[in-house]
Amino acid sequence: MPCHNQQMNSVNSGQEHPMKQVRFANSSSSSSSSSSSSVPAVLTTSEPSDATAQPVSLDNLGPQLKLLPLNDQIRELQTIIRDKTTSRGDFVFCADRLIRLVVEEGLNQLPYSECTVTTPTGYKYEGVKFERGNCGVSIMRSGEAMEQGLRDCCRSIRIGKILIQSDEETQKAKVYYAKFPPDVYRRKVLLMYPILSTGNTVIEAVRVLIEHGVQPRHIILLSLFSTPHGAKSIIQEFPDITILTTEVHPVAPTHFGQRYFGTD
Repeated sequence: MPCHNQQMNSVNSGQEHPMKQVRFANSSSSSSSSSSSSVPAVLTTSEPSDATAQPVSLDNLGPQLKLLPLNDQIRELQTIIRDKTTSRGDFVFCADRLIRLVVEEGLNQLPYSECTVTTPTGYKYEGVKFERGNCGVSIMRSGEAMEQGLRDCCRSIRIGKILIQSDEETQKAKVYYAKFPPDVYRRKVLLMYPILSTGNTVIEAVRVLIEHGVQPRHIILLSLFSTPHGAKSIIQEFPDITILTTEVHPVAPTHFGQRYFGTD
C-alpha cells in the first residue's frame, strides 16, 4: 500500500523514481489530443465578486503544476462547489467527491517498484507495488477537510498538522502549531490545502517541513482550486515541489472552509 506506516528507504538512498504523469498545466502544445481532453481547466465565467476575471494562460507555470484530466464529472463538481445557492449538504458531498479524486491522483504520483505475485490459480502476475514511507500533512483548518479522503484510501497513514494564520499587525503568515511524524524527513509528504489563493500559507508550511528535514522534491501539494498567482508564488519559491489541482482560475472559492465546516 502506498500509505503503509513505514520508512521509505528510497529517500535515504537518493534513488529517484519517475513521476507518473497527469495533464500538465502547459500542455497546450498537444494539438493531437481530442477536444474533450484539451478543455482548459478554467472557468469561462467569473464569480460575482470579480466580474472582470478572465481565464489565464498557464504556459509559464511549468511541469511542477499538474491538473487532473478534465471531464464533465469534475466540471460539475467544480460548478456545484462554486454555486452560492448550493446547500451545505450538497456542498460537502461534492467537495468530498472532488477531494477523493485529487487524493487518488496524488497517490498515483508516489514512487513504485515492480513485483511479481502468485494468483490463487498459481499464475505469476507481473505488477507493481508502492514504496513504503509516506505521510499526509494538513494545513489547518480547511486542509482537515481532505484528511478523511486520504484515510479512505490509506487506512493506516499517519497525518501531521500545521496551523498557520495571518498576523493581525503585519498580515504575514505565522506558524502557531506544527506536529509531524518523528521521521517525517524520511517520507514523501502529501501536503493538503484545498484552496491556493495567494500561496503564502503553503509557502510557510513548506518552510516548516524543510526545517524538519523534508526535501521540497518529496512534497506533493494536493489542492482543489488554485489561482495563477498562488501556484506561481509557490513554484518560484520551491521549484522542486509538485502541485496537483483540478483548476487554475483568477477567482478561487475562498468560502470553501467556512461552507464545508458550516461556519459561514
